[in-house]
Amino acid sequence: MRILVTGGAGFIGSNFIRHMLDAHPGYSILNLDKLTYCGNLDNLKDVEANSDYAFVKGDIGDHSLVSKLLRGVDAVLHFAAESHVDRSILKPAEFIETNVLGLNTLLACCREAGIERFVNISTDEVYGSIERGSFSEEDRLSPGSPYSASKAAGDLLANSYWITHKFPVIITRSTNNFGPYQYPEKLIPLFITNAIEDIPLPLYGDGKNVRDWIYVLDNCRAIDLVLHRGKNGEVYNIGAGNEEENIDIATRILEILDKPKELIEYVQDRLGHDRRYSVRTGKIRELGFEPEQDFSTALEKTVRWYQDNRWWWEKLKKATSYQFPAASEKEVDG
Repeated sequence: MRILVTGGAGFIGSNFIRHMLDAHPGYSILNLDKLTYCGNLDNLKDVEANSDYAFVKGDIGDHSLVSKLLRGVDAVLHFAAESHVDRSILKPAEFIETNVLGLNTLLACCREAGIERFVNISTDEVYGSIERGSFSEEDRLSPGSPYSASKAAGDLLANSYWITHKFPVIITRSTNNFGPYQYPEKLIPLFITNAIEDIPLPLYGDGKNVRDWIYVLDNCRAIDLVLHRGKNGEVYNIGAGNEEENIDIATRILEILDKPKELIEYVQDRLGHDRRYSVRTGKIRELGFEPEQDFSTALEKTVRWYQDNRWWWEKLKKATSYQFPAASEKEVDG
């Protein structure tokens, strides 16, 4: 199978490429990435010499380029996205440009090329917050940030291609991912790297916002299952049942690193901060998915990876135009 992965130099995309090369020898993977601030070819240094892998720098919104790259491609896995909630509040237009207009161009090109499988990688955030219970794939979308609104719009657009054209779209909506190569503005790598540097861990509000955490390679395995066994026109929630309050995540990380709890610093809450995300995962489990990674073990593994790979994240913190929080102007989630 020949696969085009968009956004393959990002966190989940790069882990997915590595997973596919390991799990499916002989598959050909073409990685299209614009290399915005969170696209990083260091994420794939260990596979760049693999003869089954190739990289092209480019934009999913470039119709001519995308059409050319789709020749001979069997399936498209669409990871490319702007995904940082706080950035979306500051600059929502950038999220609409990539997550809606870029996807529109990509879908049009794929339909013209007769692509046999299109998997749109989305997020549980499109459902919005839920106080009790869990969202199913049939529940209405109620996004609470410009980021999640742009992803919800993308989901609806992708689904319209199935309804109107019977173009073979499948949508996955995963819970919060964590693991190696995650850009250090997101909650877990931010807390880990700040703790390593003895910088305060900024915690929004009362710290009791809840997320379900899934180790990134488990999510990659689930997406692999959807690619091969999923039903066209369907949505699949992906989660691992690891609901944790943000304060507990911060505390666990400090315990693993043997750092004082006094590094936790409560800060003003984010605008429109969703309280809790939770999804039902029965459909993906019917395809045969079960998480392999125990949360505590995977979290410690992730902490040790950042400890051992300071070369990877230190330069990102120094070079980025985004001001990583130390005591104010905080970002902790998304």
